[in-house]
Amino acid sequence: MAALVREDGARGPERGRRGCEHYDRGCLLKAPCCDKLYTCRLCHDNKEDHQLDRFKVKEVQCINCEKIQHAQQTCEECSTLFGEYYCSICHLFDKDKKQYHCENCGICRYLYLDNNINFHKCSYLSFGNLNFSFKQCIENVSRQNCPICLEDIHTSRVVAHVLPCGHLLHRTCYEEMLKEGYRCPLCMHSALDMTRYWRQLDDEVAQTPMPSEYQNMTVDILCNDCNGRSTVQFHILGMKCNICESYNTAQAGGCRITLDQQ
Repeated sequence: MAALVREDGARGPERGRRGCEHYDRGCLLKAPCCDKLYTCRLCHDNKEDHQLDRFKVKEVQCINCEKIQHAQQTCEECSTLFGEYYCSICHLFDKDKKQYHCENCGICRYLYLDNNINFHKCSYLSFGNLNFSFKQCIENVSRQNCPICLEDIHTSRVVAHVLPCGHLLHRTCYEEMLKEGYRCPLCMHSALDMTRYWRQLDDEVAQTPMPSEYQNMTVDILCNDCNGRSTVQFHILGMKCNICESYNTAQAGGCRITLDQQ
C-alpha cells in the first residue's frame, strides 16, 4: 500500500479517512502554494503560516486509491465520489447542502430566499441562523470586517448576526458585546429590542427625583435609535427621546433652566 502524505507532513499508512471537521469529502487538496495535501483550505490555514488560495487549486488526491489527479467530482481511477456537491471555481467538495456558486459574491453560498431582502445589494447571502429583523439593507455590508474582531465576514465560516440597523457582526462577537453593552459599535443604534428595559427605566426615573436645582433643567438630545432631536428634562439616570421613547440618547447641547425658573 502506498504511503499517504498526511496534513502534518508525515508519511504513514492512514488511508480512506473521509473529510474533516469542516467538510465531508473524499479527496485531499494539493495546495499550490506549498504542494502539501490537506482536506480543505481551513485545515491548511490552521497549520501553515500562509493561506491557501481556493481558486488556484489544480490537483486533488483520492483518499482511497491515493491517485493525484486534476480537480474533479469523481476519481478517475476508482470512481470514488469526492463530493455530492462540487464547484469547479472554488474547488469546494462537500455534502449537498443546497449550495450554489454566487457570481455576485464570487464564492459558494447556501441559498436563502426572502423577497423582502436584497442580498445582492448587501453582498450577504445564505448564512444559517440569521436574524432578519433589520430595518434596512446596507450596500456591501458583508464586504466589511467585523467591527469587534476586525476579521473578514464575507468569507468567514462563523455564523453572522444582523443587527436591527443592518450592520453585521460575527455571532460570537455579538454575544461577547452584549456582556458589555447594547449598542452597535458602528452607528450606536440599539443592537436588540430594548423596549422592556426602557419601561423599567421609566419607573426608576419616576422614583428618583432630581434635586430641586435640577428639576427644571432641560437639555437637547440626539436619539441614536430614530436619529431624532428633542428637548427633554435632564435626569442623571437617562434622558428619553420624545419621538421613539428610547433612552439610547446623547446630549447634543448644554443644559439650561426653563424661563419660568430664571
